Amino acid sequence: MNSVRLLLSLFVFTISSSKLTADLSAETLAKDKRRPNIIFFLVDDLGQRDVGCYGSQFHETPAIDQLAKEGMRFTDAYATCHVCSPSRASILTGKYPARTNLTEWLGGRP
Repeated sequence: MNSVRLLLSLFVFTISSSKLTADLSAETLAKDKRRPNIIFFLVDDLGQRDVGCYGSQFHETPAIDQLAKEGMRFTDAYATCHVCSPSRASILTGKYPARTNLTEWLGGRP
C-alpha cells in the first residue's frame, strides 16, 4: 500500500510541477514578445572614424551621435574579406564569401 501511495504522490507532484513550469513559461514568453529595437547601418565607403561618436573631428553627425549616446555602439568587428563586396554579401546573406562564390571586388560600370 505504501508503494501505491508513494507512486500516487509522485504522480501528483509531477503533474503540479509541470503545470507550474508551463504557467511560468507562458508568462515569460508573454513578456518577451517585444520586438528588438535595432538599427543596422550598412554604408559603402564609410571609414572607421568618419562618424562623430567614433571620434570624427571633421564630419558632424549629430543624429547618429545621439543614437549612439542613447543606445549601444558596435566597437569590435572582423571582416571576412579585405574588399567590400564580399563583406557586404556576407552581412546580407549570413554566409562566408566562399559560400556565395563572391570573393573579389565587384566593379561598377566601365
